Amino acid sequence: MAIFRPKYITFDCHGTLINFQMAEAARDLYGDRMNEQKMLEFIKDFSAYRLDEVIGDWKPYADVVHNALSRTCKRNGIDFRDEDARLVYERVPTWGPHADVPAGLAKVAKEIPLVILSNAMNAQIMSNVGKLGAPFHAVYTAEEAGAYKPHFRAFEYMLDMLGCGPEDILHCSSSFRYDLMSAHDLGIKNKVWVNRGHEPANPYYGYTEIADISELPGVVGL
Repeated sequence: MAIFRPKYITFDCHGTLINFQMAEAARDLYGDRMNEQKMLEFIKDFSAYRLDEVIGDWKPYADVVHNALSRTCKRNGIDFRDEDARLVYERVPTWGPHADVPAGLAKVAKEIPLVILSNAMNAQIMSNVGKLGAPFHAVYTAEEAGAYKPHFRAFEYMLDMLGCGPEDILHCSSSFRYDLMSAHDLGIKNKVWVNRGHEPANPYYGYTEIADISELPGVVGL
């Protein structure tokens, strides 16, 4: 089988490359107020409300976090404070990569330009990107696109900026709901699912599965 060598490898950032620690932040804030079962329910709700917040019109990510956390607290009978949401939001640029990321990215970056499409704010994203240990051809944000993933508009903005079509890229993400479902619907046939345990496998969407970024060079024949 011929190995596909894309013009660009495009990535989701938080969760796929960056160790996304919203659950840890929630535990730090509320872990002493509930038992483990309730904490797991809270974390699940917080994740669901963040997705619900981004599928509407674009708003600053601080508002996404604030609204999602407020709604999660209400659902779980926990007192919410505005400063809690601010503390969570301010943690985002401090997060670094999963351990497997720098070496795998660096190897691929020698041969293929790397691109990020992130549900992020311009003021925060480069702090995360600077910790990834590899050069990026371009970094695009939801703020620039005026839309968060999974909106098609975010992906279309990236393709327009790159001047290429869906057939020219390999899109890499750990999330079906934010990335790979939309990529599939937009005709991005070449996809990689990084199985970080966030979501169950869904073969319908047509992807190559890898356990972590150390396996990515092999996908493109490096």
